[in-house]
Amino acid sequence: MFTPERFAVSLAMAGLAFATCANPADLGREVPHTQLGRPLDAEPGVLTVWPDGRGLPSGAGSVASGAQLYVERCQACHGERGTGGSGGHLSGRSPLDGPNPDRTVGNYWPYATTVFDYIRRAMPPQAPWSLSANDAYALTAYLLHLNGILPADARLGSDNLSKVEMPNRFGFIPIRER
Repeated sequence: MFTPERFAVSLAMAGLAFATCANPADLGREVPHTQLGRPLDAEPGVLTVWPDGRGLPSGAGSVASGAQLYVERCQACHGERGTGGSGGHLSGRSPLDGPNPDRTVGNYWPYATTVFDYIRRAMPPQAPWSLSANDAYALTAYLLHLNGILPADARLGSDNLSKVEMPNRFGFIPIRER
């Protein structure tokens, strides 16, 4: 039954619930305004890397340096040599046609530039954008080597990353021109 007293108590409880979710450190801080209608700055977070290599930052990295970085920054989540862990496995070439296909770098990703861009933007998850372009190139080279796509002495950079032919490059439905 609705009564003004019950309504007041319910409203107070809801307010208390919302207040306990607030972070005191954020109180009084200026709220950023939306950027609708304003040009974007050319910050790292808004750059786009295309399959043909447009948008790649300058830099390079080798399989060997990527192997060392992998042990230091990736192995805890992705396992030794990308074989799996809490972050999932990154290496392997099992078929994609089963009910639960392994979506690894070697059998799923269509472009090496996408692998690089994902590593640079999102890894490690607790510190995205913390890897330099050189580190991201090196980790990409190492992962492609683990998947049998690059030799052990390979070096990847902005000049040759887009030339890598991934095994699943034709495995996605192409976008039709309108």
